[in-house]
Amino acid sequence: MKLAILGTRGVPPRYGGFETFAAELGRRLIARGHDVTVYCRDYGARASRPQSPAVPAGDSSSSETLADCGRDARAPLTTWEGIHRIVLPSIGHKYFETVSHSFFSAIDALRRDFDAILICNAANAFVLPLLRAARMKVAINVDGIERKRRKWNVLGRAVYVIGESFSAAFATVVADADVIADYYRKNYAIDPVVIPYGSEFPPEEDSDIRRRLGVDQYVLYVSRFEPENNPLEVVEAYERVATNIPLVMLGEARYDKHLAAQLRNHASPKILFPGALYGPDYRTLQRHALLYIQATEVGGTHPALIEAMASNGCVLAHDTPENREVGGDAVGYFTLRPIETLSGTISEWLASPNLRQTQIERARRRAAERYGWDAVTAAYEALFLA
Repeated sequence: MKLAILGTRGVPPRYGGFETFAAELGRRLIARGHDVTVYCRDYGARASRPQSPAVPAGDSSSSETLADCGRDARAPLTTWEGIHRIVLPSIGHKYFETVSHSFFSAIDALRRDFDAILICNAANAFVLPLLRAARMKVAINVDGIERKRRKWNVLGRAVYVIGESFSAAFATVVADADVIADYYRKNYAIDPVVIPYGSEFPPEEDSDIRRRLGVDQYVLYVSRFEPENNPLEVVEAYERVATNIPLVMLGEARYDKHLAAQLRNHASPKILFPGALYGPDYRTLQRHALLYIQATEVGGTHPALIEAMASNGCVLAHDTPENREVGGDAVGYFTLRPIETLSGTISEWLASPNLRQTQIERARRRAAERYGWDAVTAAYEALFLA
């Protein structure tokens, strides 16, 4: 089977859950004898974005321009861990980056002999009629109910509403949580395929990130700094906790400059902002945190949540249906308002090592039983080979 994955920023994973998903699924499908291509974004002209180590400076695949996508010649290939990378440009704007890159990717895919295409993110569903008209087998992982994110204006929310309807009409819809599948059943009268996200921490030596940050014991938060992920609320709640244990805030506010400025005002020896970290640094911090805080409001299965569960982490999660579906009785829950509720919950769990150890063991078992990448890969393989 020749599979293309589009709608992510690409591999190697350097941003979020869909990028990790493309990498983990792609590598495992290759190990099963399949051919996998991931469409990747070209940030070559944007000095603020680091060049991916998988695309050396001067590589022809990192020098595409918008005009190049209209040429008859197909985009060049590079590889990363056996995955073919097709690097294409995008319009570097909050509202256009994802959809522009997906459009260019779909045009390129039409010129290739893929057996199936997996699209990530319902916002990219506008390319589905084009791909289906070419009689391509297409599935779309719709993620969460993205139109509920506070960062989107009326236009942005409308794009997601249209994306939901296009997903239901033109593709096999994949949901990573029953809560999301129920939403599509109720609103679009379809029966999505439910395939969860995966989480496995590879055996490896710790990096030196704790030494570099100057921390031994700490509490960890991981998420993009966006309003519905509540980074400011977490910081303000933690400042009320009577402890000298620092809070490490992993993430960045890529588009919300106002929120970034607000968060910077809280930087202190107690509140650390090391930026967005990936790979061994990220996994090392997950493995050794006293507590992991998941404060998201919107979405399906949040990758960092199950990664925290799989990494021997003790997890406190915002009390939402999606987080409860993932965490079950292996996670502690909190509400964000009033803010004292989260402060009190953190204080209680920091003072209770026996409670933390009990939850660590439950979380590790639940992650292993429900969220293994091999089972996820087998489900996608069966979907596309059916």
